[in-house]
Amino acid sequence: MDSWVHPALFFFVGSLLLPLVKGRVRKGLLLLIPLLAIISVAQTQYGLYGRYSFLNIACLFGRVDRLSMVFAWVFCIMAFLGALYALHREDDSHHVAGFFYVGSALGAVFAGDYLTLFIFWEIMAFSSVFLIWLRKEKRSLEAGFRYLLFHVFGGLLLFTGFMVHYHQTGSMAFESLLPMNASWPEYLILAGFALNAAVLPLHAWLPDAYPEATVEGAVLLCAFTTKTAVYVLARGFAGFEILAIMGTAMTVFGVCYAVIENDIRRVLAYHIISQVGYMVAGIGIGTHLALNGAAAHAFAHILYKALLFMGAGAVLYMTGTAKLNRLGGLYKYMPWTMFFYVIGALSISGFPLFSGFVSKSMIVAAAHEEGRLWLMLLMNLAGIGTFLSVGLKVTYFAFFGKEEAPIKAAEPPRNMLWAMGLTALLCFVIGVFPHILYALLPFPVEYRPYNWPHVSEMLQILLFTGFIFFLMIKKLAPEAKLNLDVDYFYRQGARLFLQFDEKVISPVDAFWGELYRTLGLRALFKQAALSSAFDRKIIDGVVDGTAATVMNCGGVVRKLQTGRVQGYIGFSLVLFFAILWLVL
Repeated sequence: MDSWVHPALFFFVGSLLLPLVKGRVRKGLLLLIPLLAIISVAQTQYGLYGRYSFLNIACLFGRVDRLSMVFAWVFCIMAFLGALYALHREDDSHHVAGFFYVGSALGAVFAGDYLTLFIFWEIMAFSSVFLIWLRKEKRSLEAGFRYLLFHVFGGLLLFTGFMVHYHQTGSMAFESLLPMNASWPEYLILAGFALNAAVLPLHAWLPDAYPEATVEGAVLLCAFTTKTAVYVLARGFAGFEILAIMGTAMTVFGVCYAVIENDIRRVLAYHIISQVGYMVAGIGIGTHLALNGAAAHAFAHILYKALLFMGAGAVLYMTGTAKLNRLGGLYKYMPWTMFFYVIGALSISGFPLFSGFVSKSMIVAAAHEEGRLWLMLLMNLAGIGTFLSVGLKVTYFAFFGKEEAPIKAAEPPRNMLWAMGLTALLCFVIGVFPHILYALLPFPVEYRPYNWPHVSEMLQILLFTGFIFFLMIKKLAPEAKLNLDVDYFYRQGARLFLQFDEKVISPVDAFWGELYRTLGLRALFKQAALSSAFDRKIIDGVVDGTAATVMNCGGVVRKLQTGRVQGYIGFSLVLFFAILWLVL
């Protein structure tokens, strides 16, 4: 097949058609769009498609190989499941934002150069933020702005890095880098990718924003941003030691916070950090088995994490809260939701016969093969925390624990149950028939998860964790409290900067405006610049720009009281301009 239809086109074009139709036609279109994308992926052959030139830069829209196809498959499947879960929602803007988000993630996965990747990378950031804002609560609006600021910053790191890389090499091609060939521009690109992957300490945006998203939006958010980052890290930075170390740290850090959280969606958000840590560690290890494990775990994680967010979202949708200290006894009112959530919990915990067992273990085995015993031990430790928090704590206190107050709840709409049921079925099928997933992986590595040492090891870990939970059940009881993360320092730093701006920069800027008007410094500047027309243009521009700025806040100068500070500033400015005049 010489021609190729980019799967992202279905989502971009379909999102524009959605507002034009209503009722059952709109619901049918919501499901038809991702189905067409799945068919397109199924018919796609490996190769290079969509070459174009922009400003004499060779660009590529479609690089189709085994690595990109793994992510394309699961992205399109997840888009269908997410659309089915959100079928009851009447807000067209939510569906449009969601489809633009999915389409841009697919665009990034197939991008063959940094410029194309950057375009889709930014569309992904700006479309996904609406899935947070559309909850229309004060906390979601604030969290959405912080989310956007983080991702704009990450985009700037990426843009600066690849532009300097282009200046040095003359190529925009997005190819794999060897650690010994990487310099500071490549590490800027790595930092931009790492931010989207929530690598420590650039992770705080995720547990801040995802719990504040809409019920349906959180299901999409947990699937695409971090996994797109995993893809680009695997594509460009396999074998970087820093990723092996930081990824392993993420696995432990995420579960430590998840164990002490009270909000179900915050528990799951911290577990995204932990589970993505396995993938990042696998990429850092860099062997074929480790990279296969990272890709397989990304595939499995998208499905079981979406299932968990679907269950948490159903609880929030039907009860109005996701706080564990306010829930309990929901098994009586929402038995199917509980059943599907438990399947997701067993999958993420790595139980045999479920998807997490056949994907996560590949990364741990790769660490063992390479003699990275500390990495292996810490990843196994994180597995204990995963089952303790997601598998036991949330399940017990939300569905079986004592009801703190009478809860009026029932099963969610049928489309939500169907979405959870299909996702749960996929988690089970992958766990029982792992060769279906392994056939999609980028490298032909032989791996058999169902062997007696592996099965017995996991069962021992899980049974021991369950025993510890029931011994410490009172200590693990959820509490309504605020757990500070590293974003505390970001926010304090921003607050201090604003105070510095208000108390120091603004008064000095205003005083300069008064001095400008009082002393007529324009004439002094122009006199000094007569020797050079070029200098005159520069100085006129500086004076005009400064004057325009300070005229808007000239009244602030009254905050400066006459005295020592004003005298020092005035003397310093006069001395500076005197030196400038002598030099010119």
